Amino acid sequence: MTPALPLPDFTHERVEVRTGERSGLFLAVALHSAALGPALGGARVWTYPHWSAALGDALRLSAAMTLKNAAAGLDAGGGKSVVGLPEGTVLDAERRRAVFLDLGDAVESLGGLYRTAEDVGSTAEDMLVVRERTAHVVGLPDAAGGSGEPAGPTSVGVYEALRATLERVCGSADVAGRRVTISGLGQVGSRLAARLASEGAILHVTDVNPAKRTLAADLGATWVAAGEEHLIPADVFVPAGIGGVLTDEVIEALDARAVCGPANNPLADHSGADRLAARGILYAPDFVANAGGVIYLDAEDKGLGDRAQIMARVAAIGDTVRRVFDEAESRGVTPLAAAEGLAAERLTAGARSAQLVG
Repeated sequence: MTPALPLPDFTHERVEVRTGERSGLFLAVALHSAALGPALGGARVWTYPHWSAALGDALRLSAAMTLKNAAAGLDAGGGKSVVGLPEGTVLDAERRRAVFLDLGDAVESLGGLYRTAEDVGSTAEDMLVVRERTAHVVGLPDAAGGSGEPAGPTSVGVYEALRATLERVCGSADVAGRRVTISGLGQVGSRLAARLASEGAILHVTDVNPAKRTLAADLGATWVAAGEEHLIPADVFVPAGIGGVLTDEVIEALDARAVCGPANNPLADHSGADRLAARGILYAPDFVANAGGVIYLDAEDKGLGDRAQIMARVAAIGDTVRRVFDEAESRGVTPLAAAEGLAAERLTAGARSAQLVG
C-alpha cells in the first residue's frame, strides 16, 4: 500500500479525474507539463485507502516525470495516470479489460498531450487494450510491433547510476564485494538484483511479497524482513518499490553510504535530501537514475536510432549522475538540487522556444 502522504502543491497544466464508465474505478490522468513536448509517463494500478491518495500519487508522479524527462534530455513533458483500487479489490480478466478501456478513454480526452505506457500494476499487454481507445500509448508488446516492457532498460540505467554512485563513495565503480540492499523485487528490482549477484555484489533484499524469498535464495542473497532493510549496513541502499519510503525516521536510522534506486519519489518529503546530506549519505536523485525506461520508450516511439543506439543513451545515465554529483559539489548543494537545476534549465529553454514559435 502507498504511504498516506499529503497532497502536493498543484502546479499542473491539466488533470482529468473520472469514475471509469465500465470499471467503476477511480482514474486520474495528470498532465504536469508539456513545455518540452507531449508528456510521457506510465499507467499505475495500485491499492489506495482513499481516492484522494490515488490523486495525490498521480500529481506527485507526474511532476517527477517532468523532471525525469527534462533531465534525461527528452523532448517530452511529464504526465502520469493512476487507477485507484479500493482495499481488497481483485481484478478478474473482465474487469481488468474494462479498466484499461476506461484508461484509454481518459488518455484520449487529452488530445495527444499525454502518452501512456505500462507501470507498476500494468503490463505491455494491458497497453494493447488501451490502444483500442487511443493511439497515444507506447511500450506495446514486441509481438505486436511495439518496444516491449521498459523494465529492462530501466534496470540498465539504474545499474549504471549505481556504478557511478559507488565510484563516488567507494573510489571504484566495480560492484564485486560491495554491500547492496535492495528494497523491492519487482520487474526492475529483480533484474538489478540478478545482475549485481552475477557480478559478485553482497546482496540483502526484501519485498512485501514473501514469495520473492525464492528469488533471493536463487541469487544467493540474504532475505531481510520488510521494514528493517534500512538497518542493514550497506554501501548502497536501493529503494525499488513504492515511493515515500525514506521518511525522516528511516533516514535517521539508515545505515548506508549512499542511496540509488528505481523507485519514484522515494523521499517522503523534499527536505529528506538535506537530511541525507547532513548524515553524509550520498543521494542519486531518483528521476535521473530511473530514466532508462522513458529514454527507451520515447526513442523507440520516435524512431530515434536502432536498439543498440538507444541502449547506449540509456547507459549514459551513469555519466548524467556523475555530472549531477560534480555540479552539487561545485555549488555546495545537494545532488537533488543540482538535478532539479539541470531539469529547470531545459524546461526554461523549452518554454522560451515555444514562445518564439507561437
